[in-house]
Amino acid sequence: MSIGPFYIIESTLREGEQFVGANFTTDQKVRIAQALDAFGVEYIEVTSPVASPQSMHDCKTIAGLGLNAKVLTHVRCTLSDAEAAIATGVDGIDLLIGTSSMLRKFSHGMDIPAILDRARDVVTHILDRGFEVRFSTEDSFRSNLDDILEIYQAVAELGVNRVGIADTVGVATPLQVYELVRKVRERVSCDIEFHGHNDSGCAIANAFCALEAGATHVDTSILGIGERNGIAPLGGMVARLYAMDRDLVAKYNLPVIRDLDATVAEIVGVDIPFNNYITGITAFTHKAGVHAKAVLNNPETYEILAPQDFGLERYISIAHRLTGWNAIKDRAEQLRLDIPEEELRAATQHIKALADEKPIGLDDVDAILRRWTGDHHEQEVTHV
Repeated sequence: MSIGPFYIIESTLREGEQFVGANFTTDQKVRIAQALDAFGVEYIEVTSPVASPQSMHDCKTIAGLGLNAKVLTHVRCTLSDAEAAIATGVDGIDLLIGTSSMLRKFSHGMDIPAILDRARDVVTHILDRGFEVRFSTEDSFRSNLDDILEIYQAVAELGVNRVGIADTVGVATPLQVYELVRKVRERVSCDIEFHGHNDSGCAIANAFCALEAGATHVDTSILGIGERNGIAPLGGMVARLYAMDRDLVAKYNLPVIRDLDATVAEIVGVDIPFNNYITGITAFTHKAGVHAKAVLNNPETYEILAPQDFGLERYISIAHRLTGWNAIKDRAEQLRLDIPEEELRAATQHIKALADEKPIGLDDVDAILRRWTGDHHEQEVTHV
């Protein structure tokens, strides 16, 4: 399966602001927006201007930065919200309305004909003023298929730029996403956006399958932050695309991911998970002896992502019982120690035995290797 041209709608400043630890100041939003622009996302989505006076101010501020990325704001499908969005100077307006039976009953109380009437009025109002428009059904995967297909077709005929499919509660599977996007693609010729939550751990896989099925836009946030468990993380989505074909993400400035993750983690008060895509502390760490040997010979044996493409380096962990002599040999070479193979093997066995007795560190390994070369080498050793 191939993926056609696609665009990232980066929603840290909208969806991400719904994360429990996110209380972005205007300056922080500007900092994040400029970093996202440096990375190269095509769209930056910001909180609805009707959320609060500060949200209105921030929306205008981000829209006025002169970014390469288009700035979008996300509002309810009402004329009053649309007017507020128009007043901010954004490039596009993302409309949404709940279409599942639960949201229609417990949220806005409208039936499908009423939703269609509302959609026609608001979409036409925005398009007449020259703005880019996306119309999304909310809770798409718990909505009646015929209902949402009718809505998508109706707004597409009005001329919206995109229709949006939203897995609002993270209930969908990758196969369900693929099938729904495929059916929508058969009914509309406009672009298709996918927004997927991570409540059941499928956000990245679902977004990827949406692209495979013909979607053109996917929503992400830095570190995946958002309502509840958030949405597809930017770094994880990039990693998935890179693993399929590096050319898919060649348009992005990949090393910026490290700064984006670190910046947002600090602002919202969380640690970057040890196993986080790309930027986790163990993401490019190799420990097992067999793995280390192969990676030293050819990194692609156990790395689907090349760390240097993200401005990072791999690390071979050697201070443990699983270490192998190839990894120890590599460390000796880093320390500029000339140790014959037979002695390196003996040193490796000594390190393994010591690690069985107690936790050891890299300093312990280095000390053992220096002793193996004799005291006369110690003054010549340069730490790496």
